[in-house]
Amino acid sequence: MKNIIITLIISMLFSDHAFAQILLSQQQCREMALKSNEELQKANNAQEQARLEKAIAFASYFPELDGNATGIYKPKNLEIMNMDLQIKGTYMAGISLTQPVYTGGKITASNKMAKIKLASSEESIRLTKMHVIADADKAYWTYVAVNEKVRMLESYYNQLDILYKQTENSVKVEMATENELLRIGAKRSQIRYQLQKAENGAELCRLSLCNVIGADLETTIAVADTTIVITSLMQTVDDISMRPELKLAEKRIELDEQQVKLARANLLPTVALSAQYSRFGGLKYSGMVDNNGEPAYFSNNVNNGSSMFMLSVNIPLFHWGKETKKVKQAKIQLANSRLDLQQDKRLFSIELQQAIRNVHDCYNMIQTADTGMEVAKESLRIMKKRYQTSMCSLTDLLDAQTQWHEAYSNYIEAQTQYKISETEYLKAAGILQ
Repeated sequence: MKNIIITLIISMLFSDHAFAQILLSQQQCREMALKSNEELQKANNAQEQARLEKAIAFASYFPELDGNATGIYKPKNLEIMNMDLQIKGTYMAGISLTQPVYTGGKITASNKMAKIKLASSEESIRLTKMHVIADADKAYWTYVAVNEKVRMLESYYNQLDILYKQTENSVKVEMATENELLRIGAKRSQIRYQLQKAENGAELCRLSLCNVIGADLETTIAVADTTIVITSLMQTVDDISMRPELKLAEKRIELDEQQVKLARANLLPTVALSAQYSRFGGLKYSGMVDNNGEPAYFSNNVNNGSSMFMLSVNIPLFHWGKETKKVKQAKIQLANSRLDLQQDKRLFSIELQQAIRNVHDCYNMIQTADTGMEVAKESLRIMKKRYQTSMCSLTDLLDAQTQWHEAYSNYIEAQTQYKISETEYLKAAGILQ
């Protein structure tokens, strides 16, 4: 039998299906959530796209070099104006170099827009990180709280189980009634039901936490914080200047300002300087000509190259007001972005004030719940002694246990809400790191 047990233990340890188990702290929870979050990965990809867009925009300052080549092959010769034209191996090739000299500010505006988009992508990453951390903290502390409730209910159930056995023995010696035993049994069943619900809730919280940190759903999680400890009230500051949403709104205004300049540039002339070199060859032509009354045969091969320089100026004259209307559209969008920023400032200020209020309210609730729990604990201690000496009824004892249970539950919930409200405040202030 002993060998069988050892074999089973070894097989479980080395089985491919053995469940993983991790010990998780709040900081580790945050780090794993940031590492596995898909939205953050997409935000990083968006930043890389912004870097590439900035490099593309900067390349517009430099000249562009293009090449072209064309080959012609026709088996039969062509007869044009009494000439025999042979194009079996004719080719044309060339290169061109174009340098923009003045574009009405388009290139400058495009480069500034690319820089603004890159800065916006950094704020987007910071915003996404804050959301991920807030979700991780909420899942972590909720899991800690529900596990503490499970332990509390287990303790409560054990107390009732001990009381049930003591009363059962008392019934045998006729020192207690069957009715008292039934009441304790009913209460014990009720707490057992609540314990099962709490265990189911703990399992759901574990699955949620696994999803947040990117772990396998079968992973067993043990948390480093077995209980929630609140030592003091955190310091809060009424300042929303660090909110990434505000930074993004400000960058949006800067982007719209450059969009106005870009639209206005379409009304201005553009100047470009270009240089070209072309090579033409492989063309043969022959025929008969009149040479002082005598027919004469001639033939020639065309094989030469040429270069030229050009300065081109494009001046927009009349487009039915299309470009002017685009400028007006861009200005309206700029005005809307400024209005959005004003609205965001008011909403974020309200959100921060509410977050600060929640921190203080939750802390006060902890103090109240702590006092209530201490009173309920002392009341339960006294009632246990009195019940043992038959100085109080079973009803008084069960009521005291119920009050202790409710006070303990309130204390756990108040501590959990406070930890979550701390994170929500840091997020509302834009300083959650």
